[in-house]
Amino acid sequence: MTVELRHHTTTLSPEARQDLLQVYADVRASLLHLPNYCLATFAERLDRHTADPGFELVLGYDGGLPVGYAYGNTVEAGDRYWKRMAEPLPHGFTDAPALAVKEIGVRTPWRGTGTARRIHDALLAGRAEGRVMLMVNPLAGDGRVQRVYEAWGYRAFNTQPPTPDSPRLTAMIRPTR
Repeated sequence: MTVELRHHTTTLSPEARQDLLQVYADVRASLLHLPNYCLATFAERLDRHTADPGFELVLGYDGGLPVGYAYGNTVEAGDRYWKRMAEPLPHGFTDAPALAVKEIGVRTPWRGTGTARRIHDALLAGRAEGRVMLMVNPLAGDGRVQRVYEAWGYRAFNTQPPTPDSPRLTAMIRPTR
């Protein structure tokens, strides 16, 4: 299984945007009925994220079929990302920019093949930020998703309080390299 990786920054072509939405809809199919996961809400979030500083998307293709993705952007000291944490952060924690991975998703047939890790690592390659963070629902996959991130070197450092549309999320961090 050879997956070709394509990088996109700042503006997405209509084709890349459609491919991402297609994979997202497949990956999140069982959740699309929830307000925070519906395709229209995701598309609105995506449009906001593409305008954020340091936006980058990596799409994976197998034989021309989009099979997975990861995207994120740079967060600076005053970014709202930090303000959503449940517990106060240590002094100086937000001083250095970090990469926030906003989404990772891989279609079922490509799970367990290393595709998600390749896409993730391609997103981190060449980034200037020294740290990378992500949020995970600790209940996703009965905890398996968080354990995958732990195996990739992430460690929990905080949580994000739940909103009416989403569960409490665990904030995880690791060095980019």
